Amino acid sequence: MVTSAAPGRGGDTGGVHLGRAYLDHAATSALRPAARSAFLAAADVLGNPASTHASGRRARAVLDDALDSLATDLGVPRTWLILTSGGTEADNLAVRGGALGVRARDAARDAVAVCATDHPATLEAARSLGADGFDVRELPVGPDGLLRADAVEAALADGRTGVVSAALANNETGICQDIGALAEAAARRGALVHTDAVQAVGHADLPDLAGTEGLVMASLTGHKIGAPVGVGLLVARPDVPLAPLGAGGGQQRGVRSGTLDAPLAAALAAALHETLAGATIERERLRALARRLREGILAIDPSARMTAGEGVPVADHVVHVLLPGADAQSTLFLLDQRGIDASAGSACSAGVTQASPVLAAMGVAESEARGALRLSLGWTSTEEDVDRLLAALPEVLERSRAVAALDRRA
Repeated sequence: MVTSAAPGRGGDTGGVHLGRAYLDHAATSALRPAARSAFLAAADVLGNPASTHASGRRARAVLDDALDSLATDLGVPRTWLILTSGGTEADNLAVRGGALGVRARDAARDAVAVCATDHPATLEAARSLGADGFDVRELPVGPDGLLRADAVEAALADGRTGVVSAALANNETGICQDIGALAEAAARRGALVHTDAVQAVGHADLPDLAGTEGLVMASLTGHKIGAPVGVGLLVARPDVPLAPLGAGGGQQRGVRSGTLDAPLAAALAAALHETLAGATIERERLRALARRLREGILAIDPSARMTAGEGVPVADHVVHVLLPGADAQSTLFLLDQRGIDASAGSACSAGVTQASPVLAAMGVAESEARGALRLSLGWTSTEEDVDRLLAALPEVLERSRAVAALDRRA
């Protein structure tokens, strides 16, 4: 049996794959041994980081070390960091909290703009502001998945937009936006820019968070880079007027109350440090695996179409393909039977495979979108994972298309 239990860089994954080819790192990645060790060591330190006694001070020291590490690796002052429960909370705090805070400071800023292909964490946060009297502006993309510059300018032209948000790397297609250009356009109109960098860390070039004019907020999460689920980060400049989304003790600049979790912070710091320290070599390795996947899929099925067209920037770890005549649910089920984990798109839709709003926003016909397949790589991915997928795909496609044909005739 082919196994992907051994990680691509020689570490120990703890047997998480159990002999399967795991090609769904965009949904969640394997826990890194360094993150596991950091969590367990920090969990042995008794004390609330907010307590002033000796135990509390020891816990605070663990937290401070983690925050120092995160700030150094991201190239920002520590005062810019707000720990969250993950990317969704970070996105909500940036988009909803940011828009409410900006309007409280300037009543004329009563609009929010967000990329139409973004993750539900940002899109739904923006849409929820409609009930608060905001003009919610969804920025269209072209068929290539990239923001239309004319639409961005139109959304900013009247000076009402307070916060603009766009993901650096799309969570389904991997297509990367030019956040620098977006930040420049927003800065000219006095709007604040947030980017969801959850899918980009370690797989795409991150903007200079401290030096990019207009870019004032960025979100990331731990479980995409080998930390546990349940910890994320919002990088936000201290002068951003964030409105708190909950009430409590006023921790973290008064915008995100609650006892700070030192073990999770330590695990996040360890995972981020390892991810960024090895990013150059690892990205090249994953680019080679992704290239093999694309070439192999097209050799098996010349009618297949890569969603990111030639010349469109895409994160190194995502291969998103449209398979004409196939049925995504059947394809995923058949791959699962053969020990291969993949997806059709976002894993954040209550576990339900449904028509992709991302592909619809790109103008992809529903009949074509029905055959979408997302294969995503990570630090444990191997050549054997790719071999297994390519070996299984011919029969899987044949059977999936047969099921789709029966459904069409029914």
